[in-house]
Amino acid sequence: MCDMTDADPGADPGAGPGAGPGVRPGPRPLRLEPALGAAAQLVLLLLLGTVTGLGPAGWLTGLVFTVALWGVLTRALFRSWPGPAPFGPANAVTLARATLVGAVTALVADLCASRPPVPALAALITVALVLDAVDGRVARRTGTATPFGARFDMEVDAFLILVLSVQVALSTGVWVLAIGAMRYVFVAAARVLPWLDGPLPPSTARKAVAAVQGVVLLVAGTGVLPAAPACVAVAAALALLVWSFARDVRWLWRVRAPGRSRRAAGGAGRPVRRASSGATGRRRG
Repeated sequence: MCDMTDADPGADPGAGPGAGPGVRPGPRPLRLEPALGAAAQLVLLLLLGTVTGLGPAGWLTGLVFTVALWGVLTRALFRSWPGPAPFGPANAVTLARATLVGAVTALVADLCASRPPVPALAALITVALVLDAVDGRVARRTGTATPFGARFDMEVDAFLILVLSVQVALSTGVWVLAIGAMRYVFVAAARVLPWLDGPLPPSTARKAVAAVQGVVLLVAGTGVLPAAPACVAVAAALALLVWSFARDVRWLWRVRAPGRSRRAAGGAGRPVRRASSGATGRRRG
């Protein structure tokens, strides 16, 4: 996963949201939520090991994911989350979805050595995709939408799509990896071309394309469709994704000048988001 920190690097979250520049920063306590997420991930891996006979590759991948999730989430909360502030129900839903993604990752890793039960894999993927529509609604209804929650949600989305593209690529072809890798290539390109990290206006089409990727990869990976129709569906999903990214890149290129970017993003009075993903561009709030 990418670094989920989305706060001002000069700010001190331990000082709390009301602390001014002259206030001495307080201690930054470690949060309990990453440890709870890691514990839930281990329990889920144990359950998978009992029910599906998770192999060595699956166990190793699942444990690596558990440690990585704990480390990335701990660091992000340490740097960008005020100590006393509650984690929030929406972030709890996203954390639960992240543990499901870890289980999916373990099962997909097992595909290299064996064939895990398709029903278990399909069930985990389906629940993870359904919960993707839940956390944002919870955040808006409870008034707990935050930049951290939006970034957390986006990273979990992107990693799930990457894992699903790996699963489908094993049977369909390496070209399917483009679906999962495109968002990460876009982020890497923004490091070299800063104008790619500009604000993007909200887009229903972008959200729809993001949803299509998960559904199509789920259908193709679980064998619901015959090989040929599944291949066509995945190719169509990839074409939609390329179109979505190309449209966003074109828009960012047109407003890349600082003055034009501010007028285009703020003049119409519409909310904007950072251009970190053309495929998983859903943000809370």
